[in-house]
Amino acid sequence: MAAVVAQKISNCFQTCVNGLNYRYEPHVRHHLYKVYMIIGSTAAATAVGSVLQIEGVLDFGLLAAVLTLLLVLGLHFYKDDGNNYQLRLAMLYGFGFFAGQTIGPLLGCVGRIDPSIIVTALIGTFFTFITLSLTALLSEQSKYLFIGGTLVSALNTMAVLSLFNMIVKSYAMQVIQLYVGVLVMSAFVVYDTQDIVEKCRNGHHDFVQHAMDLFFDVLSMFRRVLLILKRNAEGT
Repeated sequence: MAAVVAQKISNCFQTCVNGLNYRYEPHVRHHLYKVYMIIGSTAAATAVGSVLQIEGVLDFGLLAAVLTLLLVLGLHFYKDDGNNYQLRLAMLYGFGFFAGQTIGPLLGCVGRIDPSIIVTALIGTFFTFITLSLTALLSEQSKYLFIGGTLVSALNTMAVLSLFNMIVKSYAMQVIQLYVGVLVMSAFVVYDTQDIVEKCRNGHHDFVQHAMDLFFDVLSMFRRVLLILKRNAEGT
């Protein structure tokens, strides 16, 4: 049985690889490869930051949130000029590390309830991201780019509702925002994946910014999934 499953997984993987090789030019495939590698290493920096915070080895507290914001703004305004790749990559890793510091308290809280929740959230987010990215890459070119404006509007609406809910403190609104947030960030993965391909074909090869876009989607999705699983475990 295990051999059959392994064979099916292998066949599926090979089909995906063949599909990507057929659809995308070598320079686009290389670009995507580097982007996903950077996402993986940034996720590792996030893991280090969160572990150090949880273990009490290094805790930047509120400063971590400030630094993540500053690094995001820095990456936005300090554009790729062809000579600053290493510095911008270090800034992205710094963002990942301090983002891990900010999510550390939540991970510590969930770990005290049930450590398996963290594993479930990680695995679920990982496979959801891979599935959505492959869906975007194997779909018709630029098929999902039209949803960009709608997604930005959804984010803005969610931000306004979050501020409003700080006053009314509605439990139902909090839950709705979590589930809608997961759906919105999932849609952003699809949109950003196709947007990266389109930009690459138009000569925009900023690996760091493209990795940042997708990593932010994944991190936001993971945080919401973690909160949903935490609520379910607490029965609230």
